[in-house]
Amino acid sequence: MNLPATLNLVEPLDRQTLGERAYAQLADLLISGRLAPGEKLSLRAAADMLGVSIMPVREAVSRLVADGALEVTPNRAVRVPLMSAAQFRDLTKVRIAIEGHAAAQAALNRDKRDLVEIARAEEAMRAESKQPKPDLPRAVELNKTFHFAVYEAAHSPILVEIIRALWLKAGPVINLDLRANPERLAKGDAIRFHANVRTAIASGDEAAAQAGIAADISGAAEVILSRGGLAG
Repeated sequence: MNLPATLNLVEPLDRQTLGERAYAQLADLLISGRLAPGEKLSLRAAADMLGVSIMPVREAVSRLVADGALEVTPNRAVRVPLMSAAQFRDLTKVRIAIEGHAAAQAALNRDKRDLVEIARAEEAMRAESKQPKPDLPRAVELNKTFHFAVYEAAHSPILVEIIRALWLKAGPVINLDLRANPERLAKGDAIRFHANVRTAIASGDEAAAQAGIAADISGAAEVILSRGGLAG
């Protein structure tokens, strides 16, 4: 049977599926803050970790480079981009506007399942912060889980997609900060803000939910900037 010539441009489904899976998992490493600014990514090591050939990883990395979440250095190494203080301030302003709006929408649109997920995430991070020696990578992951439980409660897939793109850039910086400053978790600001957001969404208070997320983002940003660990 003769097929239209244009179908020759369509990739095999298995390859597309592997590429999508590789992209999703590498993106989650960045969003979850498990890669730090300047950290190099070995395509071979990533392929081994994901249990795929190097081609789907190469395709996924190309997409993440296009997203601005990874970059290729002059010597062809792939790494997480460094971020300047000015870029981080700009990112913080955008995150406050968009993520604050998502939290307000969550207060309007959440259902019972959303409230359960938000409560579970908030309680898990609070419990981790009270450990004598908190697991910092786990705390970073739990922070992401809480935020996205809130944003999913807005019931706007487009809004969540935009926020994920922002977190591709924000995640590594949060990770770098917690690696160097474990006392920030013990201080409890994020725990307090998360509790406020949870309460506001449960009671349908849009303004308080928006303010709580804004305070959480800006409070963390102030600490990160005060440390002077970003590029000039």
